[in-house]
Amino acid sequence: MGIVSSTTGVACVVCTGKGKLSAYIFGLANSVLYAIIAYRATLYGETMLNALYYVPMQFVGFFVWRKHMDGETQEVIKRHMKWWGRLLTVAGIAAGTYLYGLLLHSWGDAMPFVDSFTTVSSVVAMIVSVRMFSEQWWIWVAVDIFTVYMWWCDYRGGSGNIATLLMWIVYLGNAIIMLVKREKEVYRRK
Repeated sequence: MGIVSSTTGVACVVCTGKGKLSAYIFGLANSVLYAIIAYRATLYGETMLNALYYVPMQFVGFFVWRKHMDGETQEVIKRHMKWWGRLLTVAGIAAGTYLYGLLLHSWGDAMPFVDSFTTVSSVVAMIVSVRMFSEQWWIWVAVDIFTVYMWWCDYRGGSGNIATLLMWIVYLGNAIIMLVKREKEVYRRK
């Protein structure tokens, strides 16, 4: 299950980076399988994020992106946030992380505030992604750094979830590559 989840997850992030609609098909398979893996690891934030949010958002993203595809490149048309949108995004992540972290702590989550940050930031990043904003990559880099740490701790604790840890390392590498690519595109346009 970990290998299939990891493979479909990597395919999803690569296709997302390229702006391809197929990202959401791979994302659906990944979200279902990853929710099961996270539940078994008592990472309830990750479980709820995938089962209750990512699964339905795969359908939303698919239909929104389908309406905004560039006919020539067959990629989604990308755009950028205004400064106030970025500020609200950061403030929302901070407040959400604190509040959700308290809830996860009360539920006995293995890493409540790290899990909360990755969950809240992932919710925001998915919204930013579906809205076609390139700033999603800044958020994904932060999410991936903390998620690699979380799964490293889980793996070191004896879970055997090496495929999941490796998947998140690949996600981090992809997010860094996409961030650099998008920033270069922005710099060239100026």
